[in-house]
Amino acid sequence: MAVAAIVFVLDAVSKQIVLASSLAEEPVRILPFFRLVLVENTGAAFGLLANSGPAARIFLICVSIAVAAALALHLWLSQPPKQEALGCALVLGGAAGNLADRILRGKVADFLDFHIKQWHWPAFNIADSAITIGATLLIFSILFQNKSKML
Repeated sequence: MAVAAIVFVLDAVSKQIVLASSLAEEPVRILPFFRLVLVENTGAAFGLLANSGPAARIFLICVSIAVAAALALHLWLSQPPKQEALGCALVLGGAAGNLADRILRGKVADFLDFHIKQWHWPAFNIADSAITIGATLLIFSILFQNKSKML
């Protein structure tokens, strides 16, 4: 649970710094393929359901609460193996970070922008990174647990 709290705090602090900056008007190039920008996402990952109205926002809030609650209960009650617990905690912290944005601001602040020439990966944030890494850990955990049970 400490990992989830750390992700949540890092995400919240980074978003506050970005929102207080002038990145919305002027992105900052860090590397030839990476810059900091401010993109306000009203939808889910990659802008899915963006501009879909208040029903989509309520749906995303409910899904986020359900996922966070399920992960917290799983961590609390089952005490999973370390890799699975880390994956759950990363997803939980990221989900909570984006949930807080959705509830408090009505949209999620994304600011990490990787690109090759004119092709841009959709902007994302620390919460999104934690969710992606956590989900990957969970997938590997499931694959390797099932494989060892089969042998």
